[in-house]
Amino acid sequence: RDPVWFSDGWLSRLKTDVDENWRLKVHTSLSALFMSVRYQVLTQEISDFSLPNVSLVAEHADPVELGRLLQLILGCAVRCERKQEYIQIIMTLEESVQHVVMTAIQEVKRLSHFFVPGQVAVLQEERNSLLAENDVLTDRTNQLDTFDDLSTPSGRKYSQLQQQLESLQEENFRLEAAKDDYRIHCEELEKQLIELQHRNDDLTSLAEESRALKDELDVLRSCSDRVVMLEASVETYKRKLENLGDLKRQMKLLEENNMTYMQNTVSLEEELRKANAARAQLETYKRQVQQLHKKLSEETRRADTMAFEMKKLEEKHETVMKEKERIIIERESLKEINEELRCTQAQERQFSQAGMFPSNSPSHENLAAELLPIEYREKFIRLQHENKMLRVQQEESERERIAALQAQLEEADKTRSNLETDNRLSRERVGELQQQVEDLQKALQSQATKPDDVSVSACCNGKKQKIPLINDVF
Repeated sequence: RDPVWFSDGWLSRLKTDVDENWRLKVHTSLSALFMSVRYQVLTQEISDFSLPNVSLVAEHADPVELGRLLQLILGCAVRCERKQEYIQIIMTLEESVQHVVMTAIQEVKRLSHFFVPGQVAVLQEERNSLLAENDVLTDRTNQLDTFDDLSTPSGRKYSQLQQQLESLQEENFRLEAAKDDYRIHCEELEKQLIELQHRNDDLTSLAEESRALKDELDVLRSCSDRVVMLEASVETYKRKLENLGDLKRQMKLLEENNMTYMQNTVSLEEELRKANAARAQLETYKRQVQQLHKKLSEETRRADTMAFEMKKLEEKHETVMKEKERIIIERESLKEINEELRCTQAQERQFSQAGMFPSNSPSHENLAAELLPIEYREKFIRLQHENKMLRVQQEESERERIAALQAQLEEADKTRSNLETDNRLSRERVGELQQQVEDLQKALQSQATKPDDVSVSACCNGKKQKIPLINDVF
């Protein structure tokens, strides 16, 4: 190594006992990378070299990035003051390893010579500027050497900061160690959890077996109870077998009764077939009667509607006749008013002709005296005409209101007529149902011994229940 760049102090700051702590690996790799790149740049031996990603090197040990970092370190080794010593060490390695190392060194050298002639002057200027900057930084470093003197304030502050840095590093190492301890403890707890899960599975299987055994025990208990019941049944059957003789005699009697019942059943079935035929014919008659009742109801409604329409037309005729009489009376009154107006106009014309006499003549004074009552008379006639017109308007409004009320009354009469028709038809239906009930009661009394008396009685009861419902509705 070059002691100017890679001093013992710098090497002491690199952590070697990092184990699995990838953060410390990143820190160490960054320090090595920074110094290697700085060494290569300041000596102007490398350019256009892709720097390695130390995070991938430390965390995942990426071979590509690790190879780039080793290339930089090899480049520093073969260009430092002790390069001959390192070359001798490389020559002592295996041939395959030597080949790989030489290939990496040649790649670094090849990248260091990728300069065009036009860039030499530019790089020389950059080198001069960097040397000047290096001199400035050297001066600042000499000024900063005073930090080592604890008698100065900056030295004391530097000492405090260095102590804080060391304490923080120790705290960081302690936390990393605690983290590793916790990780180990967590792994132990996970192992215990897996063991407990296995134990829980074993206990669960044992519990299921226990439940299965309990179910089998319950089944066996139920079987035992059933055995007791079956034994009691066997004892009962034994006692019944002892009474088998009595049962045989009773069986003979029952067979005789069964023959009698079979004969009665045959005769009753014959009567039932006859009754069914009569019932079918009766149903046909009932349907015909219902159709006739329906037609009768329709005709009755039609007749009631025609009667209602006739009554309404008669009322309209009476209304028209009354209106005709009123119009005739109004016409006579208008004729009288017209005659009066004509007379008034004739008198006005006469008065206008008589106005040609002298004003101091006696005839002129008489005409002036007669003129005033005529004006009052005209005003009276006009007011009388207005009064008649108002009466006519009032009669028209009353007539319209009467027409509306009459329409409502006609609608109510029509509804009432329909309800009366329905009520009459319902009463007729009630009478028919009562007659049917009486007929059914008579048939029930006459056929009390027949097998279908239950159905007839049920039909009769149904008819009786319908009658009060219809009476409640209407």
